[in-house]
Amino acid sequence: MSKAIVVTQTGGPEVLQYQDVSVTKPRKGEVQIGVQAIGVNFIDIYQRSGLYTVTMPFIPGGEMCGEVRAIGVGVTDFKIGDRVATATAGAGCYAEIVNVSAARLVKVPKEISSEVAAAMLLKGMTAQYLLRQVYRVQNGETILVHAAAGGVGLILCQWANSLGATVIGTVSSQVKAKLAQANGCHHVINYTSKDFVKEVRRITKRAMLPVVYDSIGQATFPASLDCLRKFGLFVTFGNSSGPVPPFSPSLLMQKGSLYMTRPALFNFVDTPEALRKVAAEVMGVVKKGTVKISINNRYPLSEAARAHADLAARNTTGSIVLIP
Repeated sequence: MSKAIVVTQTGGPEVLQYQDVSVTKPRKGEVQIGVQAIGVNFIDIYQRSGLYTVTMPFIPGGEMCGEVRAIGVGVTDFKIGDRVATATAGAGCYAEIVNVSAARLVKVPKEISSEVAAAMLLKGMTAQYLLRQVYRVQNGETILVHAAAGGVGLILCQWANSLGATVIGTVSSQVKAKLAQANGCHHVINYTSKDFVKEVRRITKRAMLPVVYDSIGQATFPASLDCLRKFGLFVTFGNSSGPVPPFSPSLLMQKGSLYMTRPALFNFVDTPEALRKVAAEVMGVVKKGTVKISINNRYPLSEAARAHADLAARNTTGSIVLIP
């Protein structure tokens, strides 16, 4: 048996049930992992609340780090005792023991702790595809990162800074502003007290931006579009305030023939080779110290509901981990 968080119906944090679950042997191509740390992400909330459809009952969590306990038939890339991590939708990581497809695992170097690995992989790979694939940020450019003090936001700010970009970030409090500034954000805007479009116009001297990275959604739309220059790219990759409402595509034409995309990590790491290439780049910038992972919130696995409530209320900064 193993302790896990189980969801049997959609709803608020209260539907996260801490209970015993049976543990099966790993099937062909799977690896069984004793979980050491679990990453908490907004996608977990989207699935729990019903915004993203999943089959009930389910164990949330797509990000964790742990040690290999057993190996299924046909697995040759891993051995018992290896420390591994995953960032995989539907992996059921809110548990003490999980079975995961070997194709969705990466080895964790000794320089990176289990907590850091669990906190960084999904967010770090998200930052990688945003900065290096969806839009390839160049030296000398100015970009906007919403939720700059969040888990992905802090990585985006540091990484973009290292690429030579000037980073404008939005936050919701003075505490978060200081954190963003300490992590590579050159200009911080508290969007609860200032008009971030006016601030972007002032900072860029009306030149505006080639790209906006927006994980907030409803609360920052359509104002995010007004921060872009002609032919700019609006990247909406999260819905922390609710989804972007439906709108006419002609709005993009009216605001300067803009481009818009709604990317998802799992389209960028849909093969073992792609996963390991992107993960290796993330681990590389972390090992070098270019990107530091801020774990400012730790909860026991049994208190996953409290972690969800705090994340949804934007009472957290940096990354959140659950400890089994």
